Amino acid sequence: MKSPALSILFKPIVLALLIISSFTTARAQLSASMPYRAPRPDTTNQPLPFIEPKETVANTVVTNIFEDDDDNKLQKTISLNLNKTQERKQLMGYLKQLELGNTVAENEKNNKALYRFANLFARLKMYPLAMKCFFKTIDKANKKARKSEAKHNDNDDDDDDFTIADLPINAKDDSLLNIQAEVLKRSKSKYTNYKRIASTFNDGKATEAYALLFHVKQPVSGKPQVFKFSNTGHTFITLIKYNADSTYVSCSFGFYPKKEKILFATPWDPSAEGQLKDDASHQWDEVVGKFISKKSFERILNLTKKYGDLDYHLSNNNCTDFCLQAASMAGLNITNTKDKWPLGYGSNPATTGQSILNGGYNNTDKQPNTNIFKSLNIDAAVK
Repeated sequence: MKSPALSILFKPIVLALLIISSFTTARAQLSASMPYRAPRPDTTNQPLPFIEPKETVANTVVTNIFEDDDDNKLQKTISLNLNKTQERKQLMGYLKQLELGNTVAENEKNNKALYRFANLFARLKMYPLAMKCFFKTIDKANKKARKSEAKHNDNDDDDDDFTIADLPINAKDDSLLNIQAEVLKRSKSKYTNYKRIASTFNDGKATEAYALLFHVKQPVSGKPQVFKFSNTGHTFITLIKYNADSTYVSCSFGFYPKKEKILFATPWDPSAEGQLKDDASHQWDEVVGKFISKKSFERILNLTKKYGDLDYHLSNNNCTDFCLQAASMAGLNITNTKDKWPLGYGSNPATTGQSILNGGYNNTDKQPNTNIFKSLNIDAAVK
C-alpha cells in the first residue's frame, strides 16, 4: 500500500507536469502554423539608411518644368517665372547644363534643346539670351572651321571674319532677364532717334560680339497678303552688343511714317516725313538673325543716322527697305521681297515674311548658312 502522505505530495506534482506539457504542445502547434522569420540582426551600431532630403526632390520637380514637350506651354511657363528669382536661377542652371556634353550624341541632343530655347526666348523678346543660346549650337562648328581656314589663310586683317571668343551663360543673365521683362511691358512703339540708339551702345565697355535680328510682322500671319484693310504690316531690326564682362545691351527699332493726315503713307498719298521708333515690344511673325562683325555693326548705325533725315515712301523707302539695307550690310540676303498693290509696287512685310518662311535667305559673307538663326513660327502664348 502507498503511504497517504506520499499520495498527497504526488498529486500536485503530477498536476503541474500535465499543465506544462499541454502549454508546450499548444506553443509548438502555434509555431508550426506561422511562417518562419529569421531573427533580426543587431543594428544599434550601424548607420541609418540615406533618405533624400525634401529640398532635392523639390528641385527635381522645378527643373522638370523646363522640359515640357509643348513649346507653347513651355513658353508660357518661362514667361510666368521670369519675375521669380528662384525660378530664374533654376532656368539659368538648366541652360548651363545644356552647354555640357562629352559625346557626339550628347552634344547633338543639347544643341537641339538650346536651339529650341533660342526660339522660345526670341518669341518672348529676350533677344540677347536667344542669340546666346543659338551661339552655343554653332560655336564648336565655327571653331573647327576657323582652325581649318587658318591653315590655308595667313591674312588676319579682314574685319568681317566671324571671331567670337565665348558667350557664357551665367548669373548676370539672371539679373538682366529681370530688367528686360520690365522693359517689355510697354505695349506701343514710341519715338526714338539715332542719338538715343547710339548712346545705348556707347557704354564704354569692351565688346565681345555683335548680332543682328531681322523681324517681320505680316498683315496676315503666314500669308503673302500685302494688306488687310489699312494694315500693311511692319519690318524692324534688333541690334545687340555683347560685352566682355558678360553684360549686353540691345535696341529694337524700325522706320515709320510720321502721319499728319488721314491718307498719309497710303497708296493714295504714299510719301510722308520719316521717323524711327522703338520696337522692343513689337510683335512679329518671322525672324532671322546672325552674329556680325564690328565693321558691319558700325555700318548699320551709320545707316540709322542717315534714315533719321529721310522721308518715308510707301513704294520706294519704307520700313522693309530700311531693314533690307541693314541686313545687306550684315551679309544677310533676303530674296523675293517685292509685290504690287493698288497704285504701288515695292518691298513689303507680307512678301518678305513669306520669303523667310519659305527659306528665302542666305549669307553673302564668309559665314555658312548654318550660322543664320531662324525662329520657328509658333503662336505666342504669353498674356
